[in-house]
Amino acid sequence: MKVTMPGLTVADHVFTVPLDHADPGGRTIEVFAREVRDPAVRGDLPWALYLEGGPGHPSPRLTGPGRWRHLLKTHRVLLLDQRGTGRSTPITAATATGSDAELAAYLRHFRADAIVADCELIRKALGVRTWETWGQSYGGFVTLTYLSQAPEGLKACHITGGLPGLDATADDVYIRTYDRVRAKVRRHYHRYPGDEATATRIAEHLAAEEVPLPDGDRLTVERFRMLGQKLGTGDGSERLHWQLEEAWRGDRLTDAFRYAVMAETGFIDTPGYAVLHEPTYAQGAATRWAAQRVRPADFDTPTMLTGEMIYPWMFDDIHALRPFKGAAELLAAVADWPPLYDPDRLAANEVPVAAVVYHDDMYVDAALSLETAGRVGNLRVWVTNEWEHDGVRVAADRIVPRLMRMVTDPP
Repeated sequence: MKVTMPGLTVADHVFTVPLDHADPGGRTIEVFAREVRDPAVRGDLPWALYLEGGPGHPSPRLTGPGRWRHLLKTHRVLLLDQRGTGRSTPITAATATGSDAELAAYLRHFRADAIVADCELIRKALGVRTWETWGQSYGGFVTLTYLSQAPEGLKACHITGGLPGLDATADDVYIRTYDRVRAKVRRHYHRYPGDEATATRIAEHLAAEEVPLPDGDRLTVERFRMLGQKLGTGDGSERLHWQLEEAWRGDRLTDAFRYAVMAETGFIDTPGYAVLHEPTYAQGAATRWAAQRVRPADFDTPTMLTGEMIYPWMFDDIHALRPFKGAAELLAAVADWPPLYDPDRLAANEVPVAAVVYHDDMYVDAALSLETAGRVGNLRVWVTNEWEHDGVRVAADRIVPRLMRMVTDPP
């Protein structure tokens, strides 16, 4: 189907791919992708594949050229709904069927290695010899797997806030994450001193009374503290401040506050984010609920907000995650995860790669990213503290052209 919207011509594509690429004759799933072009630019343009962050998030739904305005002058862009997301065969509470063991076995096929295999099937189905990739956050992780497994399909790669630690375990990642989240929370309370008192009042209220969310879940102190995740975005501190300022009406939490917390922390359309988050770091060892195990004592303080951490309690307390509880427990114990990155192949890489690393990134550790940048051949890195993790969403007009130049201009 083709449609036209302001500044864009859009065509939808649906591909049938194996659930398990090692068993091409077995069960299949669908993968959806949306082709986007500038109607004013004619000709047979090269392809650029967009890999969204997450895991478990679909590509953005555009209302106009947005961040792709510059790229669309020279490319057609394919916005991929990675397997399990969006209009691809989804991972949702409604589709979580079968026994816990069956569901866990199914979910093992939704990591970066399977996404790369999907991309290669799609590239060949479209008749594309090579294409460029743009990976945001987790999309950068997928890019490094792509370079490890199928670099022959790649012309150039661009990564925004998504260079993973090649050897980092889930423990390594979360130990560093806690330090960065702590710094962001302290900075927020320094900027808005009254917010710590408000957070204390909310936490004490939730500990003393049972406060329901609109979907029937209980608003607990732990769930309230998940609001800290927004501190990793450029305007997150401001958004959190206004949310806390307007949380109370007399001695009751407002309906608007409760609805917002439900929407922000409910994984309503993205349970795959919670289920697959720790397995995205697993290579040859079990994660065993890493975020819970390495959690520092000060994160038991009611006003110490949390970030991307995934905890076992979520699969009891959050409606959309309850069907995945048994499978999540099984996945946390899996010890034979295959490797996602090939260090030797990456060291010998010849595909041009340009990556922006956000110095103060709360979600992806800059030190690990820079270590990886030094281990990947033909990779140029730009380190900046001008933006947070969502830099390409808010400053695409500056970031996209610069990354494009980095893969074409001589160093």
